[in-house]
This record gives sequence, structure tokens and C-alpha cells, in this order.
Amino acid sequence: MDTKAHILAERRELVSLLETLSPDQWSVPSLCGHWSVRDVAIHVSMDSVTMPRYFLAALHNLSANRVNERYVTAQNDVPTDILVDRLAASATTSWFARYAPRLTLSDHVVHQQDIRRPLGLPRTIDPERLRLVLDRPDPFAQPRRFTKGLRFTASDLPWEHGTGPEVHGRAEALALAMVGRASVLDDLEGDGVDVLRARMSHNGN
Repeated sequence: MDTKAHILAERRELVSLLETLSPDQWSVPSLCGHWSVRDVAIHVSMDSVTMPRYFLAALHNLSANRVNERYVTAQNDVPTDILVDRLAASATTSWFARYAPRLTLSDHVVHQQDIRRPLGLPRTIDPERLRLVLDRPDPFAQPRRFTKGLRFTASDLPWEHGTGPEVHGRAEALALAMVGRASVLDDLEGDGVDVLRARMSHNGN
């Protein structure tokens, strides 16, 4: 599978998951800051916005984070069934996926785990998809502030990166740790975990 095929598969898995959620599950806090499961799903649906509209909003707000927050707030009253329909419909038309496929894939994989882990709904992620995410984590999460000077080693697939104190564990947990998800640290081992924990604490994660 190429990157775009992985994006489509990831989106289909997310849509299938969201179709099964109860009203209470939509409001559960996600791993992504102060966002709920619903908020994360709204964020992922941003690729249904046209490219000119997105860049106009970005120019107006001068910050990707502000654009994300305002979009989530503006869509807060959209019924969940319509939200899921948007996610399904935009999978093949996403300009994010067309122009930044690796960023889109990393964003989708991490955000699906942001939803699944708090809900206790694990899954098996395609190993090649995980490798792509590990090789290029979402740059908007500023992964270097967490990964610099550490060696990350996956226990369930042949992948490692960096030098220094080791952070060792399953690829899914490493992918989340590299973008600052502190809740996965207990799934990891090695001398680098305490370093990573301190960095996340310093950055407010």
C-alpha cells in the first residue's frame, strides 16, 4: 500500500469506529489536550473544508492551533451522524492528503488512538502504516522537543531511531510518545522514559 492508500484505510477504520459510539462515548476526554472524542473527530474532518477557505482562516488567525480551535468550536453543534458522513465523504477528496500525505497519515493515526485509548477500544494497526508514522511524526506537534537525544526502539517491528538513552516499547505507544502523549509512558521502558516524562511535564502535557 502507498501512503494515500493507508490514509483511506485509516479513515475507513475511524469512520467505522465512530459509527458504533454511544452519546456518552462521544463526550469522553481524549488524549489530545482538552479535546473530547467529538472534538478530535471534528478536527479530523477539517479536510472537508476547501483549501482557499482553510488558508484564509489561517491568514486571519496567524496560527494553525487557533484555526483548529475555532473550527472545533464552530462545529460543536453539528449532529454526530452528519459529522461521520462528512468524514466518510471527504476521505477521497481531501486536499490535505493530496498535498501532505505523510503529515495527514501521522495526524490520522495518532488522533484515532487519541480516541480509542480512553474508550478502551484497542486495535491492530498495519505495521507498515506504523513505520511510516514513526519515520515522520506530525511536525505540528513539534516532536523534536520530545525526541531529541533519545533512542526510540520498537519491540514489535524492526524500527529504531536516534541515539542516547533508550525508549523501548510497542510501535503504537512510541508513535504517541513522540508527539507528547504522556498517558502512554507507562507502556514504555528504558532509561530515556524518565527524560521523556520530564520533557512532557515541562511542556504541559
